[in-house]
Amino acid sequence: GKSFTRTGLVKPCRLLSPLPVVQISERPLVHQESLPKLPVPPLQQTCSRYLASLEPLISAEEMTHTRELMDEFLRPGGIGERLQKSLERRARKTENWLSDWWMQWSYLDSRMPVAMYTSPGVVLPKMHLQDRQGQMRWVTMCTDGSVCFNGRSLLWHSHTLPVEYLGGKPLCMDQYYQVLSSCRIPGPKRDTVVNYAVGKTPPTHITVVHNFQFFVLDVYNSDGSPLTVDQLYVQLEKIWNSSLQSNKEPVGILTSNHRNTWGKAYNNLIKDKTNKESVRAIQKSIFTVCLDAPKPRVSDEMYFNKVAAQMLHGGGSRWNSGNRWFDKTLQFIIGEDGSCGLTYEHAPAEGPPIVFLVDHVVDYMKRSEMVRTPMIPLAMPQKLRFNITPEIKKDIEKAKQNMNIMVNDLDVRVLNFTHYGRKFPRSHKMSPDAFIQMALQLAYYRMYQTCCPTYESASLRMFKLGRTEAIRSTTTESLQFTKAMDDPSKQVQKAALLEEAIKVHRKHTHMAIHGQGIERHMLGLRMIAIEDLTSLPDIFMDTSFAVASHFNLYTSQVGSKTDCVMCLGPMVPDGYGICYNPMDDHINFAVTAFNSCEETNATRLSQFLEDSLLDMKTLLEQVSKTQ
Repeated sequence: GKSFTRTGLVKPCRLLSPLPVVQISERPLVHQESLPKLPVPPLQQTCSRYLASLEPLISAEEMTHTRELMDEFLRPGGIGERLQKSLERRARKTENWLSDWWMQWSYLDSRMPVAMYTSPGVVLPKMHLQDRQGQMRWVTMCTDGSVCFNGRSLLWHSHTLPVEYLGGKPLCMDQYYQVLSSCRIPGPKRDTVVNYAVGKTPPTHITVVHNFQFFVLDVYNSDGSPLTVDQLYVQLEKIWNSSLQSNKEPVGILTSNHRNTWGKAYNNLIKDKTNKESVRAIQKSIFTVCLDAPKPRVSDEMYFNKVAAQMLHGGGSRWNSGNRWFDKTLQFIIGEDGSCGLTYEHAPAEGPPIVFLVDHVVDYMKRSEMVRTPMIPLAMPQKLRFNITPEIKKDIEKAKQNMNIMVNDLDVRVLNFTHYGRKFPRSHKMSPDAFIQMALQLAYYRMYQTCCPTYESASLRMFKLGRTEAIRSTTTESLQFTKAMDDPSKQVQKAALLEEAIKVHRKHTHMAIHGQGIERHMLGLRMIAIEDLTSLPDIFMDTSFAVASHFNLYTSQVGSKTDCVMCLGPMVPDGYGICYNPMDDHINFAVTAFNSCEETNATRLSQFLEDSLLDMKTLLEQVSKTQ
């Protein structure tokens, strides 16, 4: 059962955690079987930590009321103990007591559109493409790198996909096998995700969409060998040249609609046999490549904001929102102007596998050359046909209108913070992640003179089939620090308060990634109550519970070796979505907010964030001088 690591194959990288993640080449399955199961935290621990997390957020009166409800919930032999026992029973009987519930509750039951609401976008560094040939070469290399990755991920039992380690413990690699050849399928009340890679004959094609027209591109020869870079280039050229008309119906825009609306339109669309076959071909493809039409030119300053928006939603029906199939797990997006990135449907996987794939593809493209190989004539890639009835046309028009409203409502700001990166907090023996979280707390406090519920994603991949936990970044200690920062009478204490706030954040992070978080345990108790009881316990009906779960700051560190940035929409109408990628000497941020909310403003928050990061640096440097 022992597996040996191959020396020289250890690459450190940082993914969604304050500890470095290390990749080591060995058999993933050996570890998959030995991973521990996600624990159910002690009830008393979660409840007291929940009350502590409310302290900075609610009034003393509300706190008194919530404590009374909690005492009732925790009564010996009472409802809390009963729910805890049922949850522990479920944990014994399942591989992971949380993962199915999480996928259903967080994604598949949600009826909001996936574009902007749950699907993140990733902006890659701008490619300086001189012409369309440059775009096609880039697409070819990107496709080739991803097909190579697909070959590795299909070889589940082989030595090809390195196992990741965090703090010396192996991580669950399951999500890596959910990203390719999978797709979300709309349902009238609940969606499903289908992974076609697990069948007897895994898919051998990708889909390419250009000017709203979808094509099947076989990326493997009949003998199972992948197409060469040359062959891919020729096939992509054929697709491009046969889809130059730009007046086609954007069937793909249907996938951007409210899930119930799309569920009905979907059933209507696939009544037709041709349409059904075309939809199946898209769903079964390994991934989708979107060849985007050029966007209106913008200033250099606005460029990355616009590209981030393009990755999230395509820019509206006039531009590229119809050049997508938003249900597809993975879509690479390449514009003629050199803008490139991807968007992914969030239900099957978190950011790390996506970023791992991005790093692989970018690295692969640096090492690969366009090699001329003897050309075997290949068949023309098949164009997918859709029969558009008047009813489908009406559905498309509705989806266009809805998408344009959403596009106009989302404000996206990319902040490339160039003054320093993760090396600076490390030089002061501080966690870069906790440091950035405190800068976010300070920025928000300065803008609103109050703190707010804050959600930071943490990975549960130390456990079998682990997904995410939430770190509640707003604490009594973070509030003390943010209040002191601009208080002249607290000059001496500021640095110590920052240090204390960071220490507490580190502790919460450690507990979260070790399966001792608050958020998912509370969700589990609530789900058991929904299944077992006639009514929800009062603690879940309490106003404080609603207040604490209304995350005005929805944040995620998605670290990557590539100089990219991930972006996602806010979780609540009056909130912000914030992603960051800390590099050694700079930090990439993407901040989103809704224009329809008068209180939020992504540009202003970005400015406060930049100032907060600079002021925190000054603070630590002053302290260093005096010591």
